[in-house]
Amino acid sequence: MNPDDMPQNTETKPARTGLLGKLRGYFIAGVLITAPISITIYLGWLFITYVDSKVTPLIPVKYNPETYLPIGVPGLGVVVVVVGLILIGAFTAGFMGRFFQRTWERVMDKVPVLRGVYKALKQILETVLAQQSNAFREAVLVEYPRRGMWVIAFITGRTQGEVQSLTEQEVINLFVPTTPNPTSGFLIFVPKEDIVPLSMNVEEALKMVISGGIVTPPDHRPAEDRGTVVVRSTENTENND
Repeated sequence: MNPDDMPQNTETKPARTGLLGKLRGYFIAGVLITAPISITIYLGWLFITYVDSKVTPLIPVKYNPETYLPIGVPGLGVVVVVVGLILIGAFTAGFMGRFFQRTWERVMDKVPVLRGVYKALKQILETVLAQQSNAFREAVLVEYPRRGMWVIAFITGRTQGEVQSLTEQEVINLFVPTTPNPTSGFLIFVPKEDIVPLSMNVEEALKMVISGGIVTPPDHRPAEDRGTVVVRSTENTENND
């Protein structure tokens, strides 16, 4: 082996490593940009296709634009559903609509099993879709499932009725979501003074829950408050007292 070749080999290694590192970085950046866009478009397309497959066949042939066009119209079923919901909402705002709704609710009150399901779904939708509702509008921190362990929860309302009357302190309804599926979780009733408000909004908190803590939102608190610890374990507080 020629000794003169040794320095030349050592000089090419950093160059190759640097090139591979750049390619790897470009690849990861491409995945981070392409994957969310592709998955979102794919899920949207699945939803539109599913709705179209169920609604479009119900449109009469003479009113179906696809009858007169050489190609299909993506999203036609979604448009029909949106227009139909708007018309139903306008109808229920009138006298006949309110009469029909009251009649339907009286009928449902007499059905043993469906009665509870209907009322529960109606109450949930009214709570979530109401413009003045505070449900899922604030993210908080709470000790759960035991002292010293903290989870992100969402305020769903103030506790009322029998649950509040049986508790000595004022308690708040909290929904504790699971990871990575935040649609499932636990309903807990926590004293108001044990709840720690968070500066992050609901969207940022959901991202943190879904990602399992990989996506961490920034601290939105003022700079002078970031060094202040407001979360203390109750056990430590009792020992200090």
